[in-house]
Amino acid sequence: MKILILHRVPYFKIEYHRGISHDRHEVTYFGTDQALATLPPHLRCERVSRPGLRSAFEEARDWLAHRPRDFDRIISVSEYELLDAALLREYLGVPGAPAGQVALARDKVLMKQAVEDAGLRVPRFLALPRFLDLDGRIPWHGRTVLKPHRGASSEDVLVFDTPRQAAAAITEGRTGISRLDTGRDLADFEVEEFVSGRIRHFDGLVQGGEVLVLSVSEYVGTCLEYAQGRPLGSFQLALSEEERVWVSRALAAVRVEDGSFHLEAIAHRGELVFLEVGNRVGGADVVATVELATGVHLPSYELRALLGERVAGTLPQPPADRRLYGWFVCPGHHLAGREFQGLEGTAAFRDDPSVVAWNELPPGSPLPGHITYQAGETVLAGIVASGTPEGGRRWITDLFASLSVRTGPAVRTPSEQVPA
Repeated sequence: MKILILHRVPYFKIEYHRGISHDRHEVTYFGTDQALATLPPHLRCERVSRPGLRSAFEEARDWLAHRPRDFDRIISVSEYELLDAALLREYLGVPGAPAGQVALARDKVLMKQAVEDAGLRVPRFLALPRFLDLDGRIPWHGRTVLKPHRGASSEDVLVFDTPRQAAAAITEGRTGISRLDTGRDLADFEVEEFVSGRIRHFDGLVQGGEVLVLSVSEYVGTCLEYAQGRPLGSFQLALSEEERVWVSRALAAVRVEDGSFHLEAIAHRGELVFLEVGNRVGGADVVATVELATGVHLPSYELRALLGERVAGTLPQPPADRRLYGWFVCPGHHLAGREFQGLEGTAAFRDDPSVVAWNELPPGSPLPGHITYQAGETVLAGIVASGTPEGGRRWITDLFASLSVRTGPAVRTPSEQVPA
């Protein structure tokens, strides 16, 4: 087949060669120079550079207008370019999920409405323009979350004590989010009630609407707290049959039918409350921990599913060692402009035999200017194994309570990297 990949996620995060035979297929990677630089130098493929000034869809359409090509598949595994791939498929008449279907797993308003219509609980929510039009007549009280409805990594997410405080901050232009405070992009945001409880993430693989791989983990900390500069981790739990059924219903509601998924929910008073879902693998070390626990490298089998290859019946058996795994990451973006000088309080954890991976930023490295979960950019990232969920939670919690970051002043050029 002739395959076009909108390439944004660093190659080593996906390892495309594990899911696509580059000797058998004609593979073209379309991305910025920075993204293309992550490709292995001897990989058999075509590399096409794009400026990165407009959307991947617009730049691919212009490229193909000057150099018409046919493709059998157009693929993206990036949160930020799933819709671009769908639009390009529609534009060229290539098989695959259409834009309207893909939007259900990108737009937080659309996805929550679909899940609610399927009979599952979601936080009460409103598109921001509607929220403002109601002038305080909101169907909930208490803490209120403001977020972009197509955002990721908890960027531009704020929590207010009441809906009235949220409305006042928005209308008075003092949220601290420049595109809101200048009166732009109101339609790109939504508000929802804050639902308390521990947050779980479900990760796995689906083909033809059938869930083939499923893992459940629970966060230590939250993605919003990570965006604010606090460490984040998660550890795997035992999966119940009720959770498996719930995940299948949620995925069906948002029409995530093929590929990997990362679904988040809040465990609230004995029930799961849908938070959001992505038709892609989770960040940080989700891929690695799922593979350690199940034997399945999610991106590889996702790519096979997207090429139309049958995945069911080809998955590896789980490893004999049925331990549970957790990942942890300590951010540095909140200290941007400074230099990392080392960690304190981590010696006992670094040398613990339960540690599977430990990636610490070298002293003297500049700290990132953007939110990232990537080892080699964050202050610390790693994986730990445990025999029980409680043991995993306790180990990560103790690590976070013990560690501290030493930094010093640094002068550096702002990073040109973009989130994956």
